Amino acid sequence: MWNRLKKIIKGIYIVYCREFKLIIKDKGLMLFLCFLPLVYPVLYSLIYNPELVKDVPLVVVDNDRTPLSRELARKLDACDQAWVRGYAADMGEARRAMAGGDCYAILEIPEGFEKAVGNNSTAQAVMYCDMGLLLRYRGFVVATTNVMMDMGADIMMEKVNETVPLAGTVANGDLLPIANINLGNIRGGFDTFIMPGILVLILHQCIVLVIGMAGGAKRERRTLVSYNADNYELSVSGTMCGQMLAYITILILPTVFMVHYVPLIFKFPMAGNLFYEMAFLLPMAIACFGIGFAFQGLVTERESVFVCWVITSVVFLFLSGLIWPRYDMAPVWKALSDICPSTWGVEGFIKMNTNGSTLAQVSHEYLMLWILAAAWWVVGWIVQRTVVRPAMLRQETRNVIIFNDLARSGYFSRKRVPDTRTEERE
Repeated sequence: MWNRLKKIIKGIYIVYCREFKLIIKDKGLMLFLCFLPLVYPVLYSLIYNPELVKDVPLVVVDNDRTPLSRELARKLDACDQAWVRGYAADMGEARRAMAGGDCYAILEIPEGFEKAVGNNSTAQAVMYCDMGLLLRYRGFVVATTNVMMDMGADIMMEKVNETVPLAGTVANGDLLPIANINLGNIRGGFDTFIMPGILVLILHQCIVLVIGMAGGAKRERRTLVSYNADNYELSVSGTMCGQMLAYITILILPTVFMVHYVPLIFKFPMAGNLFYEMAFLLPMAIACFGIGFAFQGLVTERESVFVCWVITSVVFLFLSGLIWPRYDMAPVWKALSDICPSTWGVEGFIKMNTNGSTLAQVSHEYLMLWILAAAWWVVGWIVQRTVVRPAMLRQETRNVIIFNDLARSGYFSRKRVPDTRTEERE
């Protein structure tokens, strides 16, 4: 029993060393292993940095020209998100200012605005926003909503004072104050909201793409690529374990950079423990390796990875529940998201990194990841056993036959004699 165990461990170690050397020599695999986890998080974070836009210029078209309309523009200018750059005579002038890049929004106050408020009617002011950048649009919406709620509270207070004298001594200001505190995202920034989940998705896609590319390289000729793993002397499961350990060894440092140093650099929430986060991501990585080994059954060339898998990035983003709540999904989509390791990885990692949950508090997500790891590992083993390894053995047999035919024909013993006819003519 002990000798058999030693033989298995030795075989896994041989596969591990061979796979590690092949990965290091392969520029394509190293590019994916280093570029995706090291560069992508920084690029995505820089795109949405700074997370909050302030003092974005807008132009006011005041067709009412009353104290109330001027107060609306003044309060909007006092918000952090907006800056009233000036007034326009009409909408034509305001549109020309927006087209020239002088402003990114237009506030149109219709004629009769103050009169409608005095008659207890609905007074409407129209905000036109440039949708070129979502953060600017979000800032204008937040600023406009806050100003309208504040003015509505003041107007309501005046009406109450008219109805009940001295009511201002009892209640002053907003009759229904609302305090909105985003736990884990106090600033309310878009980058802080989405990037912790994106980090997990990047790791998920990185592992599957690398394993898929390695599977495509296996089926290409040795003269074309430097990666070609001859791991047939060991069992399928032992070969998969050795290969997975080689990739995990290389991915440890990039993963630590993603989950710890990227939030540290861009000041994202870091309420979790790095050791617990790495332990939580381990079963997700194992499940992703299982998906990658199963995906190798469809990949016959390196380029097939980009055609078959890269387009799924947006699908996994929606299924993760990050921007589309899982409770609002149809049963079919919810079931599909349940079998994706990234779904549970995103949920658990956000709870740990953003809200400071412990590993015990995300036990449900952690258990689901281990179940998916076992399930996808079985699927990967079946594909490797029935599809990938037979194809590789047939290819090796075909290569040996071609080599023997060339050797018998004397192809390798021929020597090329330089052509000197040109020199003689000269």
